[in-house]
Amino acid sequence: MDKKPAIICVAITGSLPRKSDNPAVPLSIAEQVESTHEAFEAGASIVHCHVRDDAGQPTSDPARFGRLMEGIRAHCPGMIVQFSTGGRSGAGQARGAMLPLRPDMASLSVGSVNFPSRTYDNPPDLVAWLAQGMQRHRITPEIEAFDVSHVLNAIAMHEAGQLPGTLYIQIVMGVANAMPADREVFDFMVDLIESRAPDAQWCAAGIGAQQLRLNTWAAERGGHLRTGLEDNVRLDRHTLAPSNAALVLRAVEAVERCGRRVATPHEARALLGLSAAPVS
Repeated sequence: MDKKPAIICVAITGSLPRKSDNPAVPLSIAEQVESTHEAFEAGASIVHCHVRDDAGQPTSDPARFGRLMEGIRAHCPGMIVQFSTGGRSGAGQARGAMLPLRPDMASLSVGSVNFPSRTYDNPPDLVAWLAQGMQRHRITPEIEAFDVSHVLNAIAMHEAGQLPGTLYIQIVMGVANAMPADREVFDFMVDLIESRAPDAQWCAAGIGAQQLRLNTWAAERGGHLRTGLEDNVRLDRHTLAPSNAALVLRAVEAVERCGRRVATPHEARALLGLSAAPVS
């Protein structure tokens, strides 16, 4: 039987990496569109989007998100556009200011967690407000699971009808003070999702040096993969990644080593229960 194709998500920019970390990090809208197009051609079918202001600082400015989405849809036909509602780009409800633009997907953290030097604060009232906005605008959430409680919260919210669309959970490992890249814990998280929410889809993201490890584990277990310069700016300890596309190609190789193939944008949309791509 043919194995399930693997969706590759590319997180192109994030809120933290700078040109001083890696000159390939795309900051302007034009740079982000070009980098996304290269990653799309390399095999990515989802783009996870953050935007920066003119000084390179993270922002939730809907106008910038709108221009980015317009450029991606013009140059990457069918690619799934996923906006970040993460806490480094704004506070409170400003984090969801771009949801009325109706991207295909948006990230949603359903619980708080410790980060290296701060608490990533996701209080229940804000989580509910963001989920309601995604419901209202028919946006499928990508649940960012930094802890087992986040998986259980997401399943409960989906069963209660609070999360629209197909349940899609991303296991995040390698953030200091949160979940380490531990294979036993990873397998437990996958088993938990597959037993409690058998119709869900899941993905895995590894931070920094853990990126390739999590790509490989996800490919082996039949899940989907996230890569990109947001999470990791290097190919190895001594080599900067030359582009987002280079990291996507590395993820493609991990998929193929496991005897699977990479999902096309059309297949990714079908797996995630998304509608056909809008015509630009």
